[in-house]
Amino acid sequence: MSVAPHIPHYERRHSRWYERLLLGLPFQFVLGSVCLYLLPLGLLAPEYMQLRWSVGSVTLTALVGAYLLSLFFLSRLRIYPGARSLAHILPTVSLAWFLVSAIILLLNQPVLWHWHLYGFIAACFWSGAAIFVGRRFRTQKIAVVPSVRTERLESTAFYRFHTLAEPSFGGRRFDAVVADLHAELSPQWQRFLAHATLNRIPVYHIKQLNESITGRVRIDHLSENEFGSLQPSPAYESLKRLIDIIIVLVTLPAWLPLMLLVAVAIKLDSPGAVLFIQERVGQGGRPFKICKFRSMRHDAEKNGQLLAQSGDERITRLGRFLRRSRLDELPQFFNVLKGDMSLIGPRPEQSVFVEQFEQEIPFYAYRHVVKPGITGWAQVMQGYAGDSDETRIKIEHDFYYIKHFSLWVDLLIVLRTLRVILTGFGAR
Repeated sequence: MSVAPHIPHYERRHSRWYERLLLGLPFQFVLGSVCLYLLPLGLLAPEYMQLRWSVGSVTLTALVGAYLLSLFFLSRLRIYPGARSLAHILPTVSLAWFLVSAIILLLNQPVLWHWHLYGFIAACFWSGAAIFVGRRFRTQKIAVVPSVRTERLESTAFYRFHTLAEPSFGGRRFDAVVADLHAELSPQWQRFLAHATLNRIPVYHIKQLNESITGRVRIDHLSENEFGSLQPSPAYESLKRLIDIIIVLVTLPAWLPLMLLVAVAIKLDSPGAVLFIQERVGQGGRPFKICKFRSMRHDAEKNGQLLAQSGDERITRLGRFLRRSRLDELPQFFNVLKGDMSLIGPRPEQSVFVEQFEQEIPFYAYRHVVKPGITGWAQVMQGYAGDSDETRIKIEHDFYYIKHFSLWVDLLIVLRTLRVILTGFGAR
């Protein structure tokens, strides 16, 4: 008769009660609302007490509502790779305050706008401080069952790995266990994993954890279940199409004059056409004509089509700025309205390279299951791909996007795209 591995009671709970309290959304909302809004409005603003109830109540409701919305956004986004950093605080909180401000204006409600601005600044500082404090608690301590595939795991700012020498925690506290569940594990290790699960300690497959850390889905082999998980939601595809059209039309007064200025600048900078039109492969493998601002010399493809490289001499002086700021992509808004592209999705590739990569990279064609986009997960996580090896990594990012195809991933891509535009990340 086998004996179950002994897991002490204090090891069974993968997080302490006060850690769950401090990092929980309700606690952050209540404490933040009191410290940021109720106390300042009640104690530090005498004029607030003299205002009509309607103005004061709308102001307070707007502040608390915007703060709750920002917390909700941050909590939903932080499960994805690259979202747990200070760089996402400002755009995420800004989005929440913008939405609440738009509602106030649409409803024509009286509000103290200087207190609304104060609330925005306070929420940014408060959320940033919460990340600093929470990093100690959010660093996951993960026990590793030794195997060939788990040997490559390296600790990060959010994951600390400890390889077990035997089927026991050795008196240490861990948040989870990771193992290669496809490997031939001994009966002792299998019993250990089973009893860890029974004691509410999560057990992760190495593939799941790698995807969470890297934001990539490996494409060496895809099982039947993985093909099922890579089917995008038809309902969200329809919603996303509607969102694309609304955003492009609403922002038209901003980007159309900007396009005219860029067109004039290109004409003055170098000879040749303003626009660069090229055939690309879209959803379902169907070809379409993509429209971009020309960033290379007019004779750049006289020797054939080539992938852009770092320091590419074919790129004009103005073209480097356009690529770094992504302004060369502006004409693709017309492709979005036409339905060939989406605002967010895998970047469309030239047909000649599609044929090449389909021969070199397994399952390459599967990236065409969704519409290509102006920006995408691979662009904000990796940048441009210049060869087959980089393209393989790019496809793994694309597969991750398709697998997690949702509004929240798209929102994270928008936030990271702002960083790309400001820093020029990944431009060539």
